[in-house]
Amino acid sequence: MAADHSTASFASLVDLASERIGGRALAASDDFFASRRNIVKASPPVFVPEKFTTRGKWMDGWESRRRRTPGYDWCVIQLGVRGRIQGVNVSTRFFTGNFPTHCSIDALDTSRPVTPALASTGGPPWTEILPKTALKGDSDNFVPIAGSAAWTHVRLNIFPDGGVARLRVYGEAAVDWARVAAGGRAIDLARIEHGGLVLAVSDMHYGAKDNIIMPGRAANMGDGWETRRRRGPGHDWLILRLGAPGRIRKIEIDTTHFKGNYPDEASVEACNSPGAAPTALAGEVWAELLPRVKLHAHRRHLFARELRDTGVVSHVRLNIFPDGGVSRFRVYGTLATD
Repeated sequence: MAADHSTASFASLVDLASERIGGRALAASDDFFASRRNIVKASPPVFVPEKFTTRGKWMDGWESRRRRTPGYDWCVIQLGVRGRIQGVNVSTRFFTGNFPTHCSIDALDTSRPVTPALASTGGPPWTEILPKTALKGDSDNFVPIAGSAAWTHVRLNIFPDGGVARLRVYGEAAVDWARVAAGGRAIDLARIEHGGLVLAVSDMHYGAKDNIIMPGRAANMGDGWETRRRRGPGHDWLILRLGAPGRIRKIEIDTTHFKGNYPDEASVEACNSPGAAPTALAGEVWAELLPRVKLHAHRRHLFARELRDTGVVSHVRLNIFPDGGVSRFRVYGTLATD
């Protein structure tokens, strides 16, 4: 199998391994030159030419020493969210003469701790989801993954040794709704751990679209979604697929950290079209869920009484007028039972 070095369509899905949603590098056969923990960093890798450590050149990734015996190196990652994997990016950015020639990936679905013995075990209970695949140095190596099983852990095997800057594991969250929404309680259906996914935005010049549904409060202004200054007519917008269809009870639009660049107003629309492709949503009939409301700087805005009954919805569209930044967007609702 060969890796694809262009940007793959599955890269628009959630990175299940990201440290931002709880992904952790649990163990590695060796990380002499650069820590395994770097491999799940949310930030893009960087290169600092003059930076060295007592062990050699500092690299922003996971790097093992040069192997002088038979075998290969490996790194076990606990996914932040149990999910169905559709593709990976084994990024070797800035690794030029020290990248692995090939890789493979095994996966595991377990609720038990991964012990050192299990981490290094070949074969079952691990399942191979990516056979040995050639890698290119200083590149993004995108590879699709087949299958519909859900996994909690992956093991990246590199042949024979070397460095990997980041491992991105793209897929869909596999949510245990009986536990998450027990008793019919309202939950954040937009939350990334609950399967929420931002499908499209009008613009994200300053802040990435996925920031808006990340866990917790925003750390700073760069940890939200922010558009450029609009110089023409119209307004900016964001379309979000909920983790599951539901009836919306409360909405939160958080402008924390946005003080001179928050939207002046906002509204929310909704539609019920489960499984619709992003391109098909343009032809949907969108109902007004939250009428146009005034926003304020650096504030959490909660709306409940203002919401209109739109029935069961699967997608929402946040409109901001005319432009600006929103740090978090929460859509609380109960799961649809009909």
